[in-house]
Amino acid sequence: MCSGARNCGKSTLALQIGHNRSARGLQGVIFTRDDRAGEGKLSSRLGLVTEAVEAAPGMDLYAYLVDQMSRGGKVDYVIVDEAQFLAPEQIDQLGRVVDDLDLDVFAFGITTDFRTKLFPGSQRLIELADRIETLQVEAMCWCGARATHNARTVGGEMVVEGEQVVVGDVNRPAEEIGYEVLCRRHHRRRMTSASAHAGSLSPDVLPVTPA
Repeated sequence: MCSGARNCGKSTLALQIGHNRSARGLQGVIFTRDDRAGEGKLSSRLGLVTEAVEAAPGMDLYAYLVDQMSRGGKVDYVIVDEAQFLAPEQIDQLGRVVDDLDLDVFAFGITTDFRTKLFPGSQRLIELADRIETLQVEAMCWCGARATHNARTVGGEMVVEGEQVVVGDVNRPAEEIGYEVLCRRHHRRRMTSASAHAGSLSPDVLPVTPA
């Protein structure tokens, strides 16, 4: 499992892994859920897009792969993007893919939601994954610090209530439902770039009391 905050390059890495393996003649299946580019797409904010299989709720991922292979399809590896949106039982199915079909599964996703609570799919991945890696490309908070938390915004203001899954993006207009990555301090203070009137990257300063 590869995890990180939004905007840290998870989908880009997923696309790169797929490209590197296809360049060596390997064939894989890409699963995704609720990608920003639409159903059945894996996209990166760099503008790269490829076709994928939409892992719909209730879909048996293990059975899908077994069916593909029984029909003569070649499957050498599996990539899963937006893995946090999968149901825990679908994560169990991916574990079975690794153990019973002897296929490598590369899962990419964020671990916590806008309330800092674990997604059920991410929790199950943490419990089952052979290896968990945090991406080294750091997303940045508006203050310039490392961003570790995902904030949901409406009209530029951070919200902490609502459905766990609402599809949005970090590049949406401020008046729409969107997401912003923040450091822990500014997530705790509910200070988005809009609410803090951050025109440039500048850290908070300590208050100064005249002598």
